[in-house]
Amino acid sequence: MDTTTYTYYDHGTASERWERAELFFDAKDYAGAARVLDGLVEEVPEQTAPRLLLARAYYHSAQLRRAEAELRVIVERDPVEHYARLMLGRTLERQGRHEEAASHLRIASALAGDFE
Repeated sequence: MDTTTYTYYDHGTASERWERAELFFDAKDYAGAARVLDGLVEEVPEQTAPRLLLARAYYHSAQLRRAEAELRVIVERDPVEHYARLMLGRTLERQGRHEEAASHLRIASALAGDFE
């Protein structure tokens, strides 16, 4: 990888990189957002927000296995994280793993208070 490119994605404080990642994500440059967020998640692995945005960037750029891995870390740490459950279910659905997805989608629905 070109060091100029690497430096650009990795440059600045954690806060500046978070803002840059959000800009990339909002501009639908999901791969760019993931490049910024990957380093940020390594730096602050305990924080949910960067990891969740990284998972969303992976999902939208069809990097489904990577999205799944990030979402599983979040759900393992916080089993009642509603949005991560929902995203994990949708990610599994996109991979054709409907039976596995169904349990996560049911839990997400229950956590959101969507009872029939």
